[in-house]
Amino acid sequence: MDTSAYDTTTRHLPRILCLHGGGTNASIFRTQCRQLSRSLEPHFRLVYVEAPFASLAGPGVVPVFADSGPFKRWFPDGGEHSDADVISAIDASLRKAMEDDDALAGATGPWVGLLGFSQGAKLAASLLYRQQQRAVEHPERVESVGNWRFGVILAGRGPLVALDLEACRSSMLDKPSSVTIAMGDGHVSTSGDAAGDGCLLRLPTLHVHGTLDPGLELHRQLLERCCAPGTTRLLEWPGDHRLPLKSAHVDPVVAEMVQMAASTGVQV
Repeated sequence: MDTSAYDTTTRHLPRILCLHGGGTNASIFRTQCRQLSRSLEPHFRLVYVEAPFASLAGPGVVPVFADSGPFKRWFPDGGEHSDADVISAIDASLRKAMEDDDALAGATGPWVGLLGFSQGAKLAASLLYRQQQRAVEHPERVESVGNWRFGVILAGRGPLVALDLEACRSSMLDKPSSVTIAMGDGHVSTSGDAAGDGCLLRLPTLHVHGTLDPGLELHRQLLERCCAPGTTRLLEWPGDHRLPLKSAHVDPVVAEMVQMAASTGVQV
């Protein structure tokens, strides 16, 4: 992508913060999102964030992106860092991407949404949940890192992660320092539905699932067990654990994103 041309055409548009999967990085994710970005260009500016923790290459990264490291992840191995340190590192990564887009690219559009793939999708949903909980328990802290209207959850697994140690106290939530990494980026919860513990995400989300993805049932669990009924949209496409590239699969995602954003008051 010609970033200078992209900056010129999207500088004023509403912005979406993009969170890559585990074992990749912001540059790789920009490439993986190339078709989605082109199709969204009339409506949104996509800004890519680099995760804070070092990682081995994730599933499917090698051989195509073997020379595109270093590879990163959002959550470290258990025991390496405290919960507070993980939260601080994630927030610092988000702030850096946002501030750089303001200062270096000269972008001026409002920050409106989060888009994440795999481990980044888990993080996107968790950031939305944190914002939701802070609005109730700590309203003065809602805008510490963005004030998001919606999220796009691409192949994400539950449970959500407690990204505020005061506002997100449910036992149903993962701890930031001990998120289990399985099949690349997931954690399987066996402790019941989140609804019974009051930790449902209620902000609008679009969930995109590949029907050939080995983790499909886990992605469906995030939608069905971690998100409030009536707040979600679902698109399924005939692909595995990757982002859609063909127009036939990308165009419906774009249409749903535009509709969802408009429903929250975003001018698109």
